[in-house]
Amino acid sequence: MAARQEVSAWRPAVRGVAEVFHAHFTGYAYPMHVHEAWTLLIVDDGAVRYDLDRHEHGTPHDTVSLLPPHVPHNGSPVTSDGFRKRVLYLDAGVLGENLIGAAVDAPDLRDPVLRRRVGQLHSALARPGDELEADSRLALIGERLRVHLRDRRRPGPPRRDPGPARRLRELLDERIVEGLALDEAAGLVRAHPAHLVRAFSGAYGIAPHQYLTARRVDLARRLLLDGRPPGEVAAAAGFYDQAHLTRHFRKLVGVTPGRYGAGRKSSGR
Repeated sequence: MAARQEVSAWRPAVRGVAEVFHAHFTGYAYPMHVHEAWTLLIVDDGAVRYDLDRHEHGTPHDTVSLLPPHVPHNGSPVTSDGFRKRVLYLDAGVLGENLIGAAVDAPDLRDPVLRRRVGQLHSALARPGDELEADSRLALIGERLRVHLRDRRRPGPPRRDPGPARRLRELLDERIVEGLALDEAAGLVRAHPAHLVRAFSGAYGIAPHQYLTARRVDLARRLLLDGRPPGEVAAAAGFYDQAHLTRHFRKLVGVTPGRYGAGRKSSGR
């Protein structure tokens, strides 16, 4: 079967939803990457297997998957037929950082009511003028997700990031566009460069350069949804040139920036 990459993406006029992303992929696998948003995922055809926090998971058609922000994950089709998915990227504040640990422990939710509501929200988001319906459905989904996560939250102290790794992540988040040399980071964190790379990779399951690239691609997605051309987006998101952006964007999103921008829908604003 020939590889297929079909996508549509848009930013709706609904508070809390950073992006809506619909895709049909065959012959494509996501490498390890991160998002700054909560990823709410349903698969309509096929199935996806993925690793989150070094544990393998899957997304059969009757589940809702919730991947927390800043936690590396990948994704690949289970069969050669690929998968068709619908994704909502929710602003980090929709659910709160205190629930990230519970989502890492149990990201796949078998809840027919939640599944139906997520599908209804996607339908509402695709219809400009139905923002009040979408707002209402998102409120109910957020409430139900919080119940799931609080029920599964384990007692005990919250997860803590090792100091040098956390500080490096903060520095990378502050310098998404301009970047940060490893020697400079090591000086600011007061750690040997090799130790800093090992600490970061051990804490987050992804190398510092992979984390920075993923954050830049996330920024590029937002700029493309604003209607800006790929050549302009490359510089604005911290890439060396458009070819550099295209190489990493295709690897992490599955299509080129040009095709992603061409699939952009009107938000109804």
